Amino acid sequence: MIGHGPYFSARLDSLDSPALLVFPKLVEQNIINALKLLQGAKTRLRPHVKTVKCKEVVQMALRHGIDRFKSSTISESELLAVAGVKDVLLSYQLSAIKAKRFEKLRRLFPKTEFSSLIDNLDSAKLLSGIFREHPMDVFVDVNLGMDRTGILPGKVLDLVNGCAGLPGIRIVGLHGYDGHVHSPDLDNRRAQSTRHFEEMKRLKKGVEAYLGNKIKLILGGSPTFALYSQKDEVECSPGTFFFWDAGYKNNYPELPFVPAALVLMRIVSITNSRLLCFDLGSKAIAADPPQPRVEILHLENQRIVGQYEEHLAVTVPDTSKFKVGECFLGIPYHICPTVNLYEQMEVIEENGPEKIWTVPARNRKITV
Repeated sequence: MIGHGPYFSARLDSLDSPALLVFPKLVEQNIINALKLLQGAKTRLRPHVKTVKCKEVVQMALRHGIDRFKSSTISESELLAVAGVKDVLLSYQLSAIKAKRFEKLRRLFPKTEFSSLIDNLDSAKLLSGIFREHPMDVFVDVNLGMDRTGILPGKVLDLVNGCAGLPGIRIVGLHGYDGHVHSPDLDNRRAQSTRHFEEMKRLKKGVEAYLGNKIKLILGGSPTFALYSQKDEVECSPGTFFFWDAGYKNNYPELPFVPAALVLMRIVSITNSRLLCFDLGSKAIAADPPQPRVEILHLENQRIVGQYEEHLAVTVPDTSKFKVGECFLGIPYHICPTVNLYEQMEVIEENGPEKIWTVPARNRKITV
């Protein structure tokens, strides 16, 4: 199964498992294809670093002219600043403790422009006090239907009005995450994303009229960002496109991305004539989606029947074809939390030296 195709490497037999493998050429091709989707458009990329959590991919994107990013944690924000990113939006509402950490990060990296989100007046007042001496840009987070965070669209102007005169913060834009728009049907996704864009455009116009200046608009994840490509002045924030995964591959075949981070596993036991056991337990791959959580390459008629902390049980028609110790590669169904399980990724390059990429932003704290 590892003797051909884009994932071939003579190194695999020498690597311990489970392991997370990254294929830099495929990552770079995904970056190029993302930029091609937006070619000639006014839409700009502001990728989310939550998927990759490593400096090397960020630097690869920088070399292709992507100059702004999104993050979810202080650690991810620090990683971006270390990599040399000039514009970092922490797309999370700050608690008092996180805001103090964020202010320290701003002092350590004065060449990076940092911003964060607000969706209520209490949070705005908190940030106003902490950032009074060194005002910070904020985006109003709008709930478009994800029902996770964000203020309802009808209350956006009330919040903006409530922030008037607050020192320490400057409202510079609106942020909306449309993660609930994930239908495999392209027409359905297009219709939903169009409605959200029109609503955000209307809100943007109202806020600009109130403030008397232009503001930014951030909208769109991996399944939808290409649909905003012909819209005016939108920044899109996909993250999964860097590595892609089996879930997105199967649901969005029209998008030009390929899985670029895979898991290495081995058969550790042949239980009976139909049951194989692999060393890919729930500690080695994202456990949030229902089974299947991994698409095992070159394993015909596979069916996952059980997963435990260190084991994955899979049925096949005939186990006599396999050997204990045999290597297989798998495409995770959800790559973002899978990356978060690994301290490092094994870099797989044709005829390249042994190399690893560390995943420092999986930690809750790097230095700040």
